[in-house]
Amino acid sequence: MMEQVPEYRFCGKCKAACGFHSYDLRSIFTWRLLQTVAMGQVLSLLICGTAVSCQFLADAGVRTPMLQSFLNYALLLLTYTLVLCTRKGEGNILKMLRTKWWKYLLMGLADVEANYAVVKAYQFTTLTSIQLLDCFVIPVLMLLSRLFLKTRYRPVHFVAVAVCLLGVGAMVGADILAGRNEGSTNNVMLGDGLVLLSAVLYAVSNLCQEHTVKNQSRVEFLGMMGLFGTLISGLQLAVLETHEATFRDWSASIFMLFAVYALCMYALYSFMPVVVKMTSATAVNLSLLTADLFSLFCGLFLFNYKFSALYIISFVVITTGFILFNAFPTNSSLPENRAESDDHAAASPSLRPLPPRIDVGEAFDAATAL
Repeated sequence: MMEQVPEYRFCGKCKAACGFHSYDLRSIFTWRLLQTVAMGQVLSLLICGTAVSCQFLADAGVRTPMLQSFLNYALLLLTYTLVLCTRKGEGNILKMLRTKWWKYLLMGLADVEANYAVVKAYQFTTLTSIQLLDCFVIPVLMLLSRLFLKTRYRPVHFVAVAVCLLGVGAMVGADILAGRNEGSTNNVMLGDGLVLLSAVLYAVSNLCQEHTVKNQSRVEFLGMMGLFGTLISGLQLAVLETHEATFRDWSASIFMLFAVYALCMYALYSFMPVVVKMTSATAVNLSLLTADLFSLFCGLFLFNYKFSALYIISFVVITTGFILFNAFPTNSSLPENRAESDDHAAASPSLRPLPPRIDVGEAFDAATAL
């Protein structure tokens, strides 16, 4: 057998390391990838709905971010938490609280405070700073996923993230050229710090979400988020926003805007675990980078924003990076649907464990090393 030329062996190893060794176009651009892209953009549209309703509320002089969050958590409580209350056996909410209450408390606390911190940041810093620093959630989430979920990223995933962030840079550049720099400059350091804090807290919340929906269930995650989110946001609402919420002239339009915001957030929280289970929390956050662009497109008609071709370029670049990230799957040591698999195995004791799966990349490396 002829020995391979060293250059070919080197190229083969590079392809294996980057994740290109066993893929062709038909295996990359699949129906599942199309579903992932479409569902990610649905999430972005829901965030756009919350952003537009928030803008209208701000124009009306409403400053109640905690009340808005409380409505969302209350809806989760009235649906998913009640479902957990009706379950029996290991899926009962009381048994979950006995063993894992502190985990879900930390998860709910991180989510509530992340929402509050990023809204509060608008009082101290500019929109440009928020758009840029909010992307900090992606590297933090990748680091946490590597440490706690043992997710292994290939070089192509880092390239995809860089492409998405390049698209964000184009969007921010378009905002600067268009003169859109809303926000405040009262205390830029404090505002930027709040954005970075919210990014870290969002990363923690998203990490907990991915672990729960892939190893337990979507209903358990949403039920516990509704329970602890309602308790924490309700307490903060009573302390911080009671005066603003009670001494206000509530009109029908204000009620309608609150309803739109709450329903969009409820749909976002309900639908996001589905996409996370299909992909990962990091991939979902990459898809959400287009949410600001959808908000800008709505602003062209609702708030008289100026159009820039850079917005279209930014959308294409971010979407390209998102597709590239999802085209090559990551590897995690945590099994998906562990609870469902255990139940199925218990119901079918005659099933034999499958032989260990051969890693194609390792096999390729071994072959090219000969």
